[in-house]
Amino acid sequence: MMSEEITKLRINIEDAGQRLDLFISTLYPDLSRSFIQKQIKSGNILINNSLTKVSYQLKPDDLLTIKIEADTNLTILPENIDLDIKYEDNQMLVVNKPSGMLTHPTTVETQNTLVNALLYHYPNNLSTCNGKERPGIVHRLDRNTSGLLMIAKTDKAYEFLKQKMQNRDFKKKYYAIVSGNFDEDEGVIENNIGRHPTKPEKMAVTTDGKPSITKYNVLERFAGFTLLDVTLETGRTHQIRVHMSHIGHPIINDTMYGGQTLPVKTNEQALQAYFLKFVSPFDDNEHIITLEPDNDIIKAINYLRNKK
Repeated sequence: MMSEEITKLRINIEDAGQRLDLFISTLYPDLSRSFIQKQIKSGNILINNSLTKVSYQLKPDDLLTIKIEADTNLTILPENIDLDIKYEDNQMLVVNKPSGMLTHPTTVETQNTLVNALLYHYPNNLSTCNGKERPGIVHRLDRNTSGLLMIAKTDKAYEFLKQKMQNRDFKKKYYAIVSGNFDEDEGVIENNIGRHPTKPEKMAVTTDGKPSITKYNVLERFAGFTLLDVTLETGRTHQIRVHMSHIGHPIINDTMYGGQTLPVKTNEQALQAYFLKFVSPFDDNEHIITLEPDNDIIKAINYLRNKK
C-alpha cells in the first residue's frame, strides 16, 4: 500500500545553502536518508519543477515540490500495554491515551503506540476501514496530548462515528494552560488553518486553509498564565496549538509553536482531551465521558499557583 503527500514550498534565506537531501530529512524525520535520496533521483522531489542531484545546494526563492510516496506496509506487532478504558460496548470503546504515546505507528516508530496495545487486547475485533496500519482508529491525538479517543471495533461503527464527526454530532473539550492573561472570560477564534508555507511539519493560520473554529473559557488565572477550557468546533491538525499561538497565547511547553517552558517535568504541551460527548452505534444513545486533570496538568497548575 502506498500513500502520497504533495507539498510545495519556497526556500527562504535561512534555509538556503543546505544540501537538498539533508533539508528534506529535517522536514520528514520519520523517513530514512536513503529513501529520501531515492525519491530525489526518481523525480518525486523537484527544484523549480526540474530534476536535480541529492547534493544540490538550496538557493533563496527555489521552489521545492515534494511528492512523497511512502511504503505504509509496516510490520506492527501486538504489545501487552495496559489500556485505560473509559467506555466499552460491542461496537466501540473510548480509551484515555497517555501523554508521550503515539496514536499509531510511523515509518520510524512501530512500537509502544496505542495501536500496538489495541492489537494485543483486541486482536480480531478492530475496524479495518482506516487501513491495517491504523486498525480501529477513528481520530487521533498528538503524541504529547493526553486524553479521550474513540476506537471502532467494527467497520459499521467506524463509518457511523466518522459520519457523526463530519456532521459535528459530537463534542470534544480540552484543558489547556497557555501563556499570558485574558481580559475576557470567554472567546472564539475563527481562522483558517493549513500547512505552514515553509515548514511542512507544522500547521499555520493561512488564507487558503480550512475553516477552523476554537472556543475557550477561562477557568483560572495565574501570574502571566491562564488555564482554559477549550471546545473544538472543527478538528484540524494541531488546531488548538495553532490558534492559541496565533492570538499570542501559546500552550506552555509547546516549543513547536512558541510556548514557554515551565521548570516542572511534564510531557511537552499542557493539553488534555478531558471531555467527550458522543452517540454509540451500539445503542444509539448519547454518552458523556469526562476525565480529571492528568498529572502533567496538575503539576503545572500547582507550580503556577505557588509562583510569585
